[in-house]
Amino acid sequence: MTNLGMKRDYEAQYHLLEEDHYWFRGRRHVVHELVLQANRDADCRILEIGCSGGPLIQQLHGDGYRHVTGIDISAEGIELCRRRGLADTHVMDAQEMSFAEGCFDVVTASDVLEHLADAPRAIREWRRLLKPGGTLILFVPAFQFLWTEHDEANKHFRRYHRQELSRLLAGNGFDVLRSSYWNFALFFPVAAIRLLKRLMPKREASGAGDMFLPPRLVNRGLTLLLRCENWLLLRGLKYPVGVSVMAIARKPV
Repeated sequence: MTNLGMKRDYEAQYHLLEEDHYWFRGRRHVVHELVLQANRDADCRILEIGCSGGPLIQQLHGDGYRHVTGIDISAEGIELCRRRGLADTHVMDAQEMSFAEGCFDVVTASDVLEHLADAPRAIREWRRLLKPGGTLILFVPAFQFLWTEHDEANKHFRRYHRQELSRLLAGNGFDVLRSSYWNFALFFPVAAIRLLKRLMPKREASGAGDMFLPPRLVNRGLTLLLRCENWLLLRGLKYPVGVSVMAIARKPV
């Protein structure tokens, strides 16, 4: 997800990093594999909410999926999609979209829900767009105690724990198939750093969060670490903690 209030300097940095940064690559890998698990029909209709510059859409097109739509609140993100030849991408509010009811088989929303003031309204809208039996793939930031200026730069409203996200989905018409934390491997160092920052003197926020590209070998190593974690998650392992929460939910038939 890019905008929905994201600070402009952070958004510019986001588009520069989303192709190569280990965190984006790791998350994009697991979402891609979850889409493959959800529906392998090349003619199924997929919607990516918060598509940013479109790297996941490009990857799905490469897999042979013919009907992949993207939306983002950021005009800059959609402009980047169009420059990449992704015509079926649109500037839209994730809480109220112009698509017909029941027109998608799979909907993904990675780091979108925390940007939205009315989360239940958004969940109901995403349910409206799915066909009966369709799948929602959802990722959000985990644990309110991990809140830092990074969340403020992103203009988040909240972070979630796993049970809270499952209750939100079930309370708004979804059957929750599975849920887990994600990015378990980096949870403890991230938590330590963020808690330590709270003890340090408050400095003026840069507006760019704490996202930066590590040295190449470090970035590659962390990418591999997340892919290994993804391999276990995709085979059913449930992580007890993580920097993010994921859920797979189905619209009842």
